[in-house]
Amino acid sequence: MLPSALLHGLDPDSGPDGRPPRRTARDWVVDTCCFLLAVLVFLAAAAALLRQHHAPRGLAAADVLLGALSCGAVWLRRRRPVGLAAVMVPVGFVSSTAGAAAMVALFTLAVHRPFRYVAWIGGADLALVPLYYCLRPDPGLPFAGSVVFAVLLSVSVIGWGMFVRSKRLLMLSLRERARRAETEARLRAEQAQRLAREAIAREMHDVLAHRLTLLSVHAGALEFRPDAPHEEVARAAGVIRESAHEALQDLREIIGVLRAGEAEDTAGERRRPPTLAALDALVGECRDAGMKVTLDHRVADPAAVPASVGRTAYRIAQEGLTNARKHAPGAEVTLSLTGAPGEGLTVTVSNPPPTADPTPVPGSGQGLIGLTERTTLAGGRLEHGGTADGGFEVRAWLPWGRTASTA
Repeated sequence: MLPSALLHGLDPDSGPDGRPPRRTARDWVVDTCCFLLAVLVFLAAAAALLRQHHAPRGLAAADVLLGALSCGAVWLRRRRPVGLAAVMVPVGFVSSTAGAAAMVALFTLAVHRPFRYVAWIGGADLALVPLYYCLRPDPGLPFAGSVVFAVLLSVSVIGWGMFVRSKRLLMLSLRERARRAETEARLRAEQAQRLAREAIAREMHDVLAHRLTLLSVHAGALEFRPDAPHEEVARAAGVIRESAHEALQDLREIIGVLRAGEAEDTAGERRRPPTLAALDALVGECRDAGMKVTLDHRVADPAAVPASVGRTAYRIAQEGLTNARKHAPGAEVTLSLTGAPGEGLTVTVSNPPPTADPTPVPGSGQGLIGLTERTTLAGGRLEHGGTADGGFEVRAWLPWGRTASTA
């Protein structure tokens, strides 16, 4: 049994089960017109046949009966196009009044079935045309003229039906391609939304983890040392306040990306993403929070570092410092940057073992995974793991190609 999709391709009017669907209003109009055409031609041919006094009455009555039955069979053309056309070949050969019904069946076959059916049945019909006019010559036309006229009429009907079929198949193909294009566009839009959400999630983690870690560490220090000096308490409270303010500001900017339908922020209102130039401010902020950070900045030309590479390097340094603050409190962290155009940019964040028990800070554990993905997307590589002395190190290399100014 052929699949429904193949049956639908062979017969555009077939339903999922291979049968034609219920007739629409347009189908009823077309079928009625075909039936009336067959009836009109049948009546004209029957009148002409009955006026021929030399024709036997019994044969004439049988001819008219077959013609009438053929007109009624026109209503079966959608359900049984192949069977009707095949039956109408011998019926049209023996009955002159069934000619119009035979043409309708041949047209229906060309519309609803592929060419191999039309070739066999239409070829048999055309092969019988000379024999038909040998047995029933037309008194108004010579034999050759009658044969040529009948062949041209049959070929025209078949060609018209094949044209209609090709047009229908083309429309079906265009509709399928349009549906496929809509589906692909929807999938692309969903993928773009997913990628945008992942990028926003990574950005939110990179930005807020640093601020919230400061809040957690200093709040934990105030909790476990309520008898600390007033100056130390005031400094920790100031760091908490500044970190909360910066976290809210960063969160406001990230959420602003998600708001649809709002006017775009101007260049002065939207803060630019941090690059390598903001690294000194990041280190200063960590030092103000009481963290011991050693910055070893040996980049040949920091201003020539591409913005995308600088942003990635900043996020690597930020995540490394955040992890060191959470898991190695009191340890001196070393942040080093080396590189030059054509050699690449190397970022290293390392710390020795913690000198105090780390305050438990909740985390998802996805920071280094996100850094690895970000570095890979930038065309670099990232390695992280424990050191021989029990510390931890994050090392990343980012591509930094030569430019025309440095070549």
